[in-house]
Amino acid sequence: MNNADAPARTSPKGAIVLGGAHGSLEIVRSLGRRGISVWLIIADNPLASLSRYVERTVRWRGPRDDGALEFLLELSRHHGLRGWVLYAGSDDDVRFVAQNHSALSAVFTLTTLPWDEIRSAVDKRLMNARADELGLAHPLTRYARSHDELAPLGMPLPVVLKPTVREGRNTFVDAKAWRVDDEAALFARYDEARSLVGADSIMIQELIPGGGMAQFSYAALWDRGKPIASLVARRRRQYPIEFGFTSTLVETIEQRQIEVDACRFLASLDYSGLVEIEFKYDTRDGRYKILDINGRAWSWIALGAAAGIDFPALQWRLAAGEEITPQIGRSGVRWLYFSRDLAASICEMLTGDLSPIAYLRSLRRPLVLAVFAWDDPLPALLDLPLSAVRVAARWLARRDRVAAPSLQSAKLHNSLRN
Repeated sequence: MNNADAPARTSPKGAIVLGGAHGSLEIVRSLGRRGISVWLIIADNPLASLSRYVERTVRWRGPRDDGALEFLLELSRHHGLRGWVLYAGSDDDVRFVAQNHSALSAVFTLTTLPWDEIRSAVDKRLMNARADELGLAHPLTRYARSHDELAPLGMPLPVVLKPTVREGRNTFVDAKAWRVDDEAALFARYDEARSLVGADSIMIQELIPGGGMAQFSYAALWDRGKPIASLVARRRRQYPIEFGFTSTLVETIEQRQIEVDACRFLASLDYSGLVEIEFKYDTRDGRYKILDINGRAWSWIALGAAAGIDFPALQWRLAAGEEITPQIGRSGVRWLYFSRDLAASICEMLTGDLSPIAYLRSLRRPLVLAVFAWDDPLPALLDLPLSAVRVAARWLARRDRVAAPSLQSAKLHNSLRN
């Protein structure tokens, strides 16, 4: 995993995990169950800090803080953490480690590529350009620097506004994407996004029809341009149901075309590390179109272990210099985010798209839960109130976004009357 410059040639003594969300929680559990010392460094989300497998939790100001690099280097010097494996848990953590790769690799064993090698995977503008070079399908995309460039988009409404790079924290970046259904909403949301991230960081993309069942993922661990372990999964349910922010029920499947397309893309980058590539099936032309690439632990990474592939443990073994026989996860295994999936299922039942019997059948085993684990139950107690707060916050934000275009249209109408 490009560890030629790593400071320790022997097996590392422990792991440092940046970030405390669901992906980080699974890394902590995977390593802790194997007796590996795990330190957690968090700035906001405290979920993983409640795990019994965290040896020590350290708080910092986050990877965007000016003193973030020196903080980690001093932590290593003070506590003797030289050679420990460093896992990046969030998009900001990946960017921070990648952009400070040289300094960090002199102290830690890294699992993230340098910025110039991973940028084409995390920057959606570069991702689309690379997909074009390889002949891989992606949604029709436009980039507008002003209102004048919004009108002749060349694609029908509704469309989706996305940040080209998920950097920092604001309502646009946190939402991942904004759906706009009419011209008033397009101008309003564009202005809001531009105020948050700048015109150069906004992409406008066609909305491919279909809900969660049309979305697929290739999840894998790669080493120097070759897959070490992989699986393909399908998003069976999502929340919100009409335009999902997060998966709530995911199932491993067999889908050769997704695997082929994902491997072509990653091989072109000589990729190393964890990766999840999201695709959506477009019924209009029968093609799987690449949407996003996550170069870190994804929320449902626990599905891997249930399907026979423990991604964090395999990454630890790679960092330790072990040779690993390539593995493929078995199909038919499911991951469930119970609290949000219950909300999504109730919404589908109210619309007539899901029956109570079909819901119960969807929970058949083998099934792994997003947060709860019998040997580590405490994080699940925190996740319920956290989920409630976040769902409420997203509902309020969505209500405000729906109201804003109507308010803007009313103001425009009144100005024309006057």
